[in-house]
Amino acid sequence: MRVVLAALALVTGLHAALWLWSRPVAEAPAAPHKFTSLSFSPYGKDEDGENADVNPEQVRKDIAAVAPYTDAIRTYSATRGLDVVAPLAAEKGLKVTQGIWIDKDEVRNTREIDSALVVADRNPNVKALVVGNEVVLRGEKTVDEMVALINKVKQRTSLPVTTGEIWNVWLEYPQLASAVDFIAVHILPYWESVPADKAVDLTLDIYERLRKAFPGKHIVIAEFGWPSAGFNRNNSTTGKLLQAELIREFTNRARARGIDYNIVEALDQPWKGVLEGSVGPYWGVLDADRQLKFPLSGEIEDKTFTQSMIVALLIGFLLSLPIIGTRRPTFAQCVLLAGAANLVGAWAAILIDHWLTHYFVFGAQIAMVIGSLLLAPLAVVILSRIEEISAIAFGRKGRRTLDGQDPAVAQTPKVSIHIPAYREQPDMLIKTLDSVAALEYPDFECVVVINNTPDPEFWQPIEEHCRLLGDRFKFVNAMKLEGFKAGALRLALEHTAPEATIIGIIDADYVVSPDWLKDLVPAFADPAVGIVQAPQDHRDGERTVLARLMNTEYAGFFDIGMVERNEQNAIIVHGTMCLLRRAAMDDAGGWSSDTICEDSDLGLTILEKGWSAHYTRKRYGWGLLPDNFEAFRKQRHRWTFGGMQIAVKHLRLFKPGASRLSAEQRRTYLIGWLNWMGAEAIGVAIAIMNLIWVPVIAFGGVAIPEAVLTIPILFGFAIYLIHFFSLYQLRVRHPFLSTIGASIAAMALQFTVARGVAEWVVKQHMPFIVTAKGGKGVKARKFPARWELGLGSALVLGAALVWGTNFVNVRETNIFALVLLVQSLPFLAAAGLAWVEGSKLNDPAFIAAKTARLAGLGGFVRRRARDAAAPVVAEPASALASSRDDVATV
Repeated sequence: MRVVLAALALVTGLHAALWLWSRPVAEAPAAPHKFTSLSFSPYGKDEDGENADVNPEQVRKDIAAVAPYTDAIRTYSATRGLDVVAPLAAEKGLKVTQGIWIDKDEVRNTREIDSALVVADRNPNVKALVVGNEVVLRGEKTVDEMVALINKVKQRTSLPVTTGEIWNVWLEYPQLASAVDFIAVHILPYWESVPADKAVDLTLDIYERLRKAFPGKHIVIAEFGWPSAGFNRNNSTTGKLLQAELIREFTNRARARGIDYNIVEALDQPWKGVLEGSVGPYWGVLDADRQLKFPLSGEIEDKTFTQSMIVALLIGFLLSLPIIGTRRPTFAQCVLLAGAANLVGAWAAILIDHWLTHYFVFGAQIAMVIGSLLLAPLAVVILSRIEEISAIAFGRKGRRTLDGQDPAVAQTPKVSIHIPAYREQPDMLIKTLDSVAALEYPDFECVVVINNTPDPEFWQPIEEHCRLLGDRFKFVNAMKLEGFKAGALRLALEHTAPEATIIGIIDADYVVSPDWLKDLVPAFADPAVGIVQAPQDHRDGERTVLARLMNTEYAGFFDIGMVERNEQNAIIVHGTMCLLRRAAMDDAGGWSSDTICEDSDLGLTILEKGWSAHYTRKRYGWGLLPDNFEAFRKQRHRWTFGGMQIAVKHLRLFKPGASRLSAEQRRTYLIGWLNWMGAEAIGVAIAIMNLIWVPVIAFGGVAIPEAVLTIPILFGFAIYLIHFFSLYQLRVRHPFLSTIGASIAAMALQFTVARGVAEWVVKQHMPFIVTAKGGKGVKARKFPARWELGLGSALVLGAALVWGTNFVNVRETNIFALVLLVQSLPFLAAAGLAWVEGSKLNDPAFIAAKTARLAGLGGFVRRRARDAAAPVVAEPASALASSRDDVATV
């Protein structure tokens, strides 16, 4: 306990220190007590400013909210209820620059002008009229049309009249400047991709350029601002502190130089996310809740930082608590586990803060909701993988794994070995029977059940061979048998000797070691033991390159996952190299045909009844690998479908008290299902969702997934690679190149596993499909990974499209493109293996020959380089003379 508490204290302290070290703080000159003017759009958080009329009561509240911070406001329209702004502003002593919205709708333009003139006539606090906002920039009016419109308004009012345009429009069209009473220039460095540290200087330089271009003309910087959130635009980055720094610096310097200005804008406008992308809602000095976003003087800090830090530390601490239940943990193990928990806590806090401090348009809401829901189980998967790394790399050696026979145990109970066979090759099954006959154990029998195999060529040789092997071997031929493999095993039990107390299960293709029973049966001397499981292995792992990869991929499960699960008494029973206590089988109800993975189903049921299970890493049997890649996938698909059936069947018994499973066993199974079936299904679901999102991002320009949703995917992939390669190096005794191949083979099954989950959701039941082994597999007529090839190619093309259309270099877009590439790898891995299988690269002899040739070429190159570098030594004169003589003689 002291080790755990010390680790928790260390990691929590470091986590807090990192937060405090990264605490964002900025300094900037104080802004004026009140801004000269603020752009004012009185729309509520959930209102659509593009289509909704304003609520007078909302206007009154918004004016009251901004009045303490400004001397004046600028509006952009005089219709749809906005004619009430000026009189309500007068109540708070605010001046108004009245806007007139101009577009291609001439009827509305007339109504806007008329309404604005009435407002200006009736409200003395209106000090100027702005006819149109960036109308020339938007291309909705020509300069000449705008000049005519401005002159028309000037004829009907004595107030100063202008229009709002960006700075280069004014410089490009001096006739527009001649038409107005003052220049209302918009200078927004963010939209020009200007770095934040150069934004104010650029703004003031542009102001000076306009002064020189239009001497004697009054110039107002009618829009200056910076977004507090949203995506970057090339070198323009956003942020709460950046917004505060820039607005305070600009207003301070503008006041010192006597520049009239208007800050865009007073209030955050969530509805602008549809029109102006991710930054549109975040230009306000006040947020959508009408709270000032930053102090106008003194130190600038993130207002939500402290809350986020507390949430991160709290979640990290809570996620670390399960470490207390870890058996005999080491300090390094606890530190790694606590570090992972606190990392997830930090991400969760950032995600929560993102939810609370950002506004989301409909598409972004969908992305955030779905992304958050899918990433929550991904976080659990990441934690479980790090937990396994910590246990194997830094934990203590396990205590429950069987190392061999206990010499003190002399009991030899009768064992009945059951071999179910369906259309198996006779020569293969005969090898299995011969290996069973050679077992060095005094008391055993073997029951061979041939089921649903009418062709005598398959069963007659087996019947004859069983007769030759003697009375220990019982041959059962069931021409019509229901229940698949479980049915055959039930029938085997009916022909089992009554005195047999241990049942052994092997597949028809397995050759067993003579010491299998001798070494493992003694474990049943403990009356609580119901299962003893040995790993599967294969004797044909060198026949092809693909076979090598499959064999190494299988080995990871048996040398890593099963060993760790054994420590929690939560192994997965697999129907070969398995020994079961007959009483435990009876207690569990025997073999069930409810699932197509009857072995794992029965094993879990036995554990639920309170029996113990043991596992050994030693290989006692060697079978045959699937014939080809298609058979490899079909086998994994069956395991997945059966796994889903088992999970749903047993889930009700995972409630505390519903069975005799311990909390550790329940947790191991639940996380195991999530880590295998859940992770792969979620991975495919996220990939497909992202693929659907590609055209929205590439052509819609909006709804790019936030980095808080995409970076965890990249992090999860990195953890997958670290987990795979580190644990394979520590536990699996296979060459490193084979490990690389195994990682490709494992990734290649992602779509297969996800499809198995999806098909279970649709139909819940499917027939038992025997894996093709021993040359029974039929070569696929079609490319077996065509779906994976299509999805992988689409993801790669999507990444290229998203990256290629990212003209303003938005970081989140590039991250999203990288995510698409990473998500394409499992699909392309499947396509690659399917291609390798049909090429010369699948032939080990071909690979060996090419490797030898390359090695020889390398040796030749090294010799030439060595010869070229050798110093030239002059030959003695006598040698030269001898050489000349030889030439003359020839």
